[in-house]
Amino acid sequence: MIFHTPIMIKEVIDALRCQRGGIYVDGTVGGGGHAYEILERTAPDGLLIGIDLDYEALAEAEKHLWSFGGRKILVKGNYADIAAILTSLNIKLVDGILFDLGVSSRQLDDAARGFSFSQEAPLDMRMDSSQGFTAYDLVNNYSASDLERIIRDYGEEKMARRIARAIVKKRHAAPLLTTTNLAAVVTGTMPSGYGRQKIHPATRTFQAIRIAVNNELPSLPQAIKSGVEVLKTGGRFAIISFHSLEDRIVKNEFRFWERECVCPPRLPVCGCQRKALLKVLTKKPVIPGNEEITANLRARSARLRTAERV
Repeated sequence: MIFHTPIMIKEVIDALRCQRGGIYVDGTVGGGGHAYEILERTAPDGLLIGIDLDYEALAEAEKHLWSFGGRKILVKGNYADIAAILTSLNIKLVDGILFDLGVSSRQLDDAARGFSFSQEAPLDMRMDSSQGFTAYDLVNNYSASDLERIIRDYGEEKMARRIARAIVKKRHAAPLLTTTNLAAVVTGTMPSGYGRQKIHPATRTFQAIRIAVNNELPSLPQAIKSGVEVLKTGGRFAIISFHSLEDRIVKNEFRFWERECVCPPRLPVCGCQRKALLKVLTKKPVIPGNEEITANLRARSARLRTAERV
């Protein structure tokens, strides 16, 4: 059983240009959906290193990928530490890297994890269950200004100030304990007509809190840098994002590593002697087709960008 339906599987495999005997890293292996296809395409001797913060995901990936035996190595860790993880495995360079960002369908569907506002559960939202800090700590302890900043910057929520103030007011009476408690507070702040949006009123707030709890966006540029360092010349780097904040970071980071000079514009001559390390292959992101979106509605916001090491 696959832990979740892998997004744009054909597009990902094409982007990575999987080859027999190649070494590939799935930095967010989840239940192993993409990893399975990578191992199939690199048979009989390709190697897959799967990294994830989630113990449950790794356990499911182990089940799903068991038939590949020693051709897969699963590691509990952060994709920002790819270089260090590969060094610990005595691997210097790889042929391809995949990041499938954000929360998985399995995490959303497991009410106990606290990622979803549609089912009552403790305010958790940790991808790494060994981490001490939870959504409960953030919601009940952060100041109104910090909550506003997180909801505005990570959720792109126009009502961030109203929501933050409502959370602080509500927790003065009693701590917010569950996902449904928080969702009710957020929904209650919305002006008339706001609920007629395509998404639930709490969607952006939950996204923002999840990103903050797991430090997702601040670690992404480091993860991309670490990945660039371990790619072979001609190796491919493919990243799937699901909202504009992630996609913007991926686009800008790929562009940064494609640049040959980062000197201030006022300098008449380049002094940095910097060499481009990537060639961006997707000027615009690849998106799922209508058939895939119909079969898996969660694919509708996916964006795939790919770059090649030069």
